[in-house]
Order: sequence, then structure tokens, then C-alpha cells
Amino acid sequence: MTVLSSSDPAFAVGQSSAMPAWLQSHVGDSEGQIAPVVLERARALYLKKVRAGAVRNPCYFAMDATRPNYASEGNLGRRFYIICEADRSFRAVSAGHGTGRDLKGIVDIANGKRCAKNFGNAIDSNLTAGGAYVTAETKTSVKGYYRVSAKQDAILIRSFVQFDGEGETANARQRAIGGHAAVSLKGVCLRRDPRSPYASRDGYVPFGTLVDYSAGRSNGCTSWSPSDAGQIIAMMKDNPTTVYIYPESHDIDAIAQAVAADQLPSRQGLYWNRSCLKEIRSPKFWSKGGLEPILAQYKKNHPAPPSRPPPICKEP
Repeated sequence: MTVLSSSDPAFAVGQSSAMPAWLQSHVGDSEGQIAPVVLERARALYLKKVRAGAVRNPCYFAMDATRPNYASEGNLGRRFYIICEADRSFRAVSAGHGTGRDLKGIVDIANGKRCAKNFGNAIDSNLTAGGAYVTAETKTSVKGYYRVSAKQDAILIRSFVQFDGEGETANARQRAIGGHAAVSLKGVCLRRDPRSPYASRDGYVPFGTLVDYSAGRSNGCTSWSPSDAGQIIAMMKDNPTTVYIYPESHDIDAIAQAVAADQLPSRQGLYWNRSCLKEIRSPKFWSKGGLEPILAQYKKNHPAPPSRPPPICKEP
């Protein structure tokens, strides 16, 4: 599998504003295609940033968070798009959406694994916020070791690409919103291994169970399968580009109003994936102004226990 990119980064500067004919063949509602409104907005954002000199990357990205995370039994839905017009390349891959939170007894803003109902830009909400982003720095960190066989361990090193937003997504940095592989370590303990280059001063390394949650949800970030993440992050590293995520708050409000009026959104010129809309019935956007006070009060009423270092591993 090759990385989709152009050999000539300067191509982006001379990009035509006209939609190329080859790209039109990827527009539609079918699996692996991109909805017209998502492509139009993603392309407009990219060209705007190119003309402003903020972006020179020949590729840009988009996500349709109204599509399901599962396309069929056992198959992940492809709803994150990699578009490189210089190479006439278009690729659709899977991506996670924000899990949200269930604030017991107050408000439930949690999302299911298949379809997202709740969206928002509040800090600590774990919700996806649609809109415009530009990729920024990439941070790589060592998460720890995990067992791959009875006699072999591996190290998990995960990269995170920071997104900078504007408008409703302007607090992306404060929310630590970006892109990363959908993989982590759970049940972490500290194992003594002074020979490891990643050992602490006391000679310990984190050790846990590898969890791949490509088929699940994220904490509000855009998450990809480990294999896709490696390619996508390489395309963004030290070469900023745009990421457009659909839907924005006004899209969500318009769909909710149409549903409340018992009107078919498509007849109103509105877009939402039909399968997911049938499942969630109506979406909702939670603004930071309305939700953050609720989250702050919940945190005050439910203080987190004191942080403690991971325990020492019981097994070698």
C-alpha cells in the first residue's frame, strides 16, 4: 500500500478552483464515496488556506461524522477521506468519533459505537466538533510495553498530530484535539527492566495490554487504525494541511429542526447519512457555553480520586 501524496509540493499553490472531473466519480452516498457538501467544504477550506500561504501540502483531508462506523457486519465504515489532486488519488478509510459522556443523573451526551448523535466543542465533553482545522505539530510518545507472544514483547510508540481550529473549533488546542492511532495500553503496571532505553531512573517501564479500538470511539479526536494512522500522520508531519469535519453546528440544528417538523431533510437540501439518522432519530450540538458549566459542576460534585502511580507488576 502506498502513501497518497504528490512528488511536487508546489502543486498546491497552483491548484485550480474548478472541481476536477475525476474527483466527481468519488462523490455520492455509497460506501467509500464522499457526500457532495463534505467535499465542497473540504476543498474550499483547502484552497482558501493554500491561497493564504498557510498550506503547501498537495493533499487535504475530510471526515463525514454522520456516516456509520460500521458499514456491514465485521467491516468498518470508511468516512475519513484522503484527497491528493496532483496524483488524482482519493482514498476513504475508517475513523472514530467522539464517545461523549453520560453525566449520571444530569445529562447523557454519550454516543454509540456505530453512529454519533451528540456533537460539541466543550472542554472535557469527549465530543466531536465539526468544522475547519489545520494540522500542526506532531508529538510522539512512548506508551509502554505489551506482550505479543509467550516470549516476546513490543513497545507501543504513538504519534499525535495537533489540530488548530477556527470559529467553533478554535479551542481545539485547549481540548487537545488532533489525530492519532486508535490504540492504547490498558491495565498498566510497572515492570523492572533497567536495560530498556525507556526505563525510568528507578529502572521501571510501563507494561500493559494492547487495545485496538479502531472499531470504537475516541475522546473527541480523529482516530485511525494503526496501519492507516502511520501513513496519514506521515503525510501531515512537518507539512501542514487542512482537515474538514462534517457536520458543523448549523448543519446539526437544521437537521434537528427538519426532524422536529416531520420533514425529510434531503427535501430541504440538507444532508445526513440516512442509515445513521434513522438510528439516532435527531442529532444535537452541545455548545461550550451551555455545556461547560454543567461539566464543571459535575466534576466538582464527583471529584476524581487522587492520582497514584501504576502498581508494580506481579509477573516478570
